[in-house]
Amino acid sequence: MDNTLNTQDAYAALKIRDYRYYVLARFVMTMAIQMQSVIVGWQIYDLTHDPLSLGLIGLVEAIPFFCVALFAGHIADIVSRKKIIVITTSIYVICAAILFSLSTSFSVFVKEFSVLPIYGVILITGFARGFMFPAQVAFAAQLVPTELFGNASTWNSVAWQTAAVSGPAIGGLVCGFYNFGTAYFVVFCMAFLGVVFYALIHKKPVPERVKEETIWESLGEGLKFVFSNQIILSAISLDMFAVFFGGAVSVLPIFADQILHTGAKGLGFLRAAPAVGALIMSFVQAYRPPFKNAGRNLLLGVLGFGITMVLFAISKNFYFALLVLMISGMCDNISVIIRATIIQLNTPDEMRGRVSSVNSVFIGSSNELGSFESGLAAKLMGLVPSVIFGGSMTIVVVGAIRKLAPKLRKLSL
Repeated sequence: MDNTLNTQDAYAALKIRDYRYYVLARFVMTMAIQMQSVIVGWQIYDLTHDPLSLGLIGLVEAIPFFCVALFAGHIADIVSRKKIIVITTSIYVICAAILFSLSTSFSVFVKEFSVLPIYGVILITGFARGFMFPAQVAFAAQLVPTELFGNASTWNSVAWQTAAVSGPAIGGLVCGFYNFGTAYFVVFCMAFLGVVFYALIHKKPVPERVKEETIWESLGEGLKFVFSNQIILSAISLDMFAVFFGGAVSVLPIFADQILHTGAKGLGFLRAAPAVGALIMSFVQAYRPPFKNAGRNLLLGVLGFGITMVLFAISKNFYFALLVLMISGMCDNISVIIRATIIQLNTPDEMRGRVSSVNSVFIGSSNELGSFESGLAAKLMGLVPSVIFGGSMTIVVVGAIRKLAPKLRKLSL
């Protein structure tokens, strides 16, 4: 590791070769995953026109994810993290190839079984993601010195958000102008490129374990560490409940079709809008890190996210909806960067896999189960009332965490 790096340099982490490849790999893999998400969502909506079917996408991915998440964290602390990442990203490549085939040569399976074959592929990606996430987070911490964790988290977010901007937009546009098969082929190419970039990173040693443990003792240590640390627990709980209630990604196809009347092309831009705002905020935070009064900034960011979700629910104009979603992404990005830095700074290297896996369970609860909650709530309450309810609950969660977690509220990194 280069000890001459200037920690005040906004580009310090990117001057490390392996971290540059990591950021490139994260970018193209995230683009592939985001494209696939919007394509699958539109394809299932096109086949069913049912909000619950959209919500089930998240549930189908969440079930295998939760089944393996904690065990995957244990594996990430005893097996080469690079090997885990290369294997799991390769599975994404295979899944993209299957989705391409289901939309072209083997479309007869979709005609015969409707959305079930697509759900089957998403189930496989859920298993892959369960193993990939903790290994990915833990591996990133091995690529930069401790003093650059905050800077690295910022550029990691830039890569993710840039891909989250371009992925949905490209996915929606390719679907709109071409077809599902072409769109999935682009996903396949991007995922394959991600595997190549990960393979170019130098292998890092498996961290030495402090003591010998059984697998159950190992898993218990990870859970105990997280639940005994008020700052980490409250930070990830805040994100989990806020996104679980406030996220509206899974029902965006319905907004695009029934409320804003924009079709697949508009859906791509709606999906990309939060990432545009997050990308802007990532660059702002690269030069003006939010770590002074980090706890306060984290709470304000999530509060802003909840408010923007309520505004989005009542929007009738496409451009206003884009603006509100962009602001929601800016608010969310503050939370993402602060939370990632909190976890990296407060976790010993030999426990990063297990702590990341616990974090992944919280994130998975907010994203995948949140998608199911959004679809179910839209089915039961109606589209607009369900999103208003979710945004309001996010605001309530912020108030509760502020009162119950004084250490987080007063935190300054």
